[in-house]
Amino acid sequence: MAVLGVVAVGVVLVLVERSYRELEVQLAGAILRVITSSGVYVAGSRESVYFGLTGATPFGLRMTPECSSVFLLLPLLLVTAVLLYFRPQNARRLFLSLGIAAIAVILVNQLRILTIVGLVHALGTDEGYYWGHTLLGSMVSVLGGAVSLVLFVWLATRRTKAEKNQGTAA
Repeated sequence: MAVLGVVAVGVVLVLVERSYRELEVQLAGAILRVITSSGVYVAGSRESVYFGLTGATPFGLRMTPECSSVFLLLPLLLVTAVLLYFRPQNARRLFLSLGIAAIAVILVNQLRILTIVGLVHALGTDEGYYWGHTLLGSMVSVLGGAVSLVLFVWLATRRTKAEKNQGTAA
């Protein structure tokens, strides 16, 4: 039953992907409002966040489906479903690991957005966007996604001290 639930969550995430992107943009806007005073506007219905509004070169980012963290969450859900199928007794640990790794994926995607914003601010629109989105931002996503997956597997498969002691006592 838990396996089907995890698969269903993955299907639902794909179906509500646009709304999910709106939430991601809202989160990015909230973070930017805290760390910058250059003016931020979020157009959630257009999945866009605008920043630098009080400066000479305001800039907007539109989150497309491929830039969303929703598709980085799907491999975590798939691995969780597979591990739940083979080891249903580890469900609690798997769900905790999934939650921690999912938060890491979401934060990594926010870091990617902040990388783009910072480089656009530092290097200007054209060069900053190129380096922030195409090169460095993609590296942040790939490395962050890989670290999140490794974190998930490590948390999901590690044995506690009690389990280790129980294994040596047998």
